[in-house]
Amino acid sequence: MFFEPKIYSNMSKGTVEVICGSMFSGKTQELIRRLKRLEIAKKKFIIFKPTIDVRYDKNKIVSHNKDCINATSVNNIAEIKEIISDEEVIAIDEAQFFDATLISLCNDLANSGKRVIICGLDMDYLGVPFGIMPSLMAISDSITKLHAVCSYCGDTANYSYRIGTDQNRIKIGEQEEYQALCRVCFNKKKNCE
Repeated sequence: MFFEPKIYSNMSKGTVEVICGSMFSGKTQELIRRLKRLEIAKKKFIIFKPTIDVRYDKNKIVSHNKDCINATSVNNIAEIKEIISDEEVIAIDEAQFFDATLISLCNDLANSGKRVIICGLDMDYLGVPFGIMPSLMAISDSITKLHAVCSYCGDTANYSYRIGTDQNRIKIGEQEEYQALCRVCFNKKKNCE
C-alpha cells in the first residue's frame, strides 16, 4: 500500500521564500529583481518595509546600487494585515526588524495560496542569528542565501561587521557603519576589540 496525496483543486499553491545574507550581499537587489519579473507577468503584488528603514527613501525599497521599487512603510504586522487585500504576492523587506507575529502571518498567507517573499539579514553585527529570521527560514519553502565580498581579503563574505562602538543591536546604516567580512576577517576583527 502506498500513500496517495490528496489534491485540492480549488487551492492555489502558496509559498514562503526567504532571501537572506549579510549586508552588501544583494538581498534587496534580488527582491527587486523578483518583483520586477512580477510586474512583467502582470501579477498583483504589494511590498512592505519597516518605517525605521529610511536610508534612501521612506516610500521605496532601494538597493545599494540605487535600484528601487515603491513600497509601503509599516510599523508592525497588524498594519500589514490591514492593508493586504487581493494581492497574489506579498513581499517584506528587512524582515529581521519585525516581531514573531510575522511568522504566523507568512504561514497564513501561504496556506491561503499567496506567494510570500521575505528579505532580511540572517545575522546581526555580532554574528548571531537575527531576530525572527531563523524561524522564517525554518518555515520557508525556499531559501536564497547571498554573500558579499570581504572588505579586507576579497573572499566570500557572510558577516556584517559594525565599525565603531555602538552596541545597540539595531542600527540602520551603510558603508560608513558596516563592512562585509568573511569568517576569518570577522573573527580577527572581533578578537582585536
